[in-house]
Amino acid sequence: MPELHQLTATQLLEGYRTQAFSPLDVAETLISHIDQWEPHINALYTYRPESLLETAEASTRRWAKGEPGGALDGVPITLKELIATKGMPVPGGTGLGEQAVAREDAPPAARLAEDHALVVAKTTCPDFGMLSSGLSSFHGLTRNPWKLACNTGGSSSGAGAAAAAGFGPLHVGTDIGGSIRLPAAWCGVVGFKPTLGRIPIDPYYVGRCAGPMTRSVEDASLMMTALARTDRRDAMRLPPEEIDWLDLSLEMKGLRIGVMMEAGCGLPLDDEIRRHVEQAAKQLEAAGATLVPLAPVLTREMLDGLDQFWQARQWGELLKLSSEEREKVLPAILAWADGGERLSGVAALQGFQQTMAMRRATEAVFDKVDAVISPSTPTIAFPAEWPSPSNDPRQPFEHIAYTVPWNMGEQPAISLNAGFSSPETSPALAANMPIGVQLIGPRFDDHFVLKLAHQLETRLALPLRWPMLPA
Repeated sequence: MPELHQLTATQLLEGYRTQAFSPLDVAETLISHIDQWEPHINALYTYRPESLLETAEASTRRWAKGEPGGALDGVPITLKELIATKGMPVPGGTGLGEQAVAREDAPPAARLAEDHALVVAKTTCPDFGMLSSGLSSFHGLTRNPWKLACNTGGSSSGAGAAAAAGFGPLHVGTDIGGSIRLPAAWCGVVGFKPTLGRIPIDPYYVGRCAGPMTRSVEDASLMMTALARTDRRDAMRLPPEEIDWLDLSLEMKGLRIGVMMEAGCGLPLDDEIRRHVEQAAKQLEAAGATLVPLAPVLTREMLDGLDQFWQARQWGELLKLSSEEREKVLPAILAWADGGERLSGVAALQGFQQTMAMRRATEAVFDKVDAVISPSTPTIAFPAEWPSPSNDPRQPFEHIAYTVPWNMGEQPAISLNAGFSSPETSPALAANMPIGVQLIGPRFDDHFVLKLAHQLETRLALPLRWPMLPA
């Protein structure tokens, strides 16, 4: 029998219903578990055990009366620190500039509060959320629970580490170029980036989504019942839609699944990742789907154009800081973003236009296939102290080539664990580390992507595996 902190959200809710255990029992177990793990991985921000116990006691009283306050009452969650919560500042990974206290919960936090989920803590992120790394000038270094010498990826770095280490079953990240799926892949968990606007978010921006990070597709689907509720603060939100997120049944026969093994540019694909993704694709084929080889959607021109636009955008954010404050930002961010100072307005606009090119290229894919399977990342692991897998501040986006097109195209995409690397064929740093596989569907078909992921997860049938607490 798994320990309480290892149970899924679905299992916790069933235990509360049958009074096998209470939310207070779970909170006390979780606090003990976090106390053992957190000094090693540094995943949490504003962790307040006493507040968690208070809310758990209130939840326990509601369940004892048979009157839970919502669909997630008593289930522990974390929220990425970029998601505003009332009464707390949003340091943005730096703690610099104006640190106004949030006057209200951002939409994802508000929806989970409505369902009486138990907020364990906020989770860490790198400076401005602009690195796929656990490195932050404010939070310090977040490490991967599977191997402390390895990076979590980012920018939902703390969420990925917390999910992998068992800091509760439900976590919320944000994703503008892969920031949910990349740490999900490197930390061996599920990370779902929905269609733009499916989960309302504030502030909203081109490609920016919030989404679940969990240890099962079923739990990600459960989170969608709350997170997908509408909120007028997001002017890019989708119209409200009645979706039975918990129905994960799917007829596989007749589906055409595009297999996109090459990214088109960026870092080369590790051979072991290729093997795992090919094996995952064969599982879908065995279930009745037809596999269709696909060419990559991303080009060098697209990625470089986006890089230029994001440099200009980031330089604009840095200009809001004093010169003394800018010196406190991570050197990798400064070395990259100062290129934005030298860009002309025309060059920045031309870079932004590449997001439209990505939208056109990604949408055209679904004229040929119903879904796409690809790697989530090109590399298995990289050192914890690096700002990106390339460790080159002038080329910080070489690892997002599999994920970023689907942000700009707005399609739903999910990463789930496809297995672990072999110690016989991998370098020492990358041995016995998780490998992610990505599934993508057409815009607005989020439910289908979750159903497909559930089918793959079921067929992979990976044995339950947890990181070992460091000695």
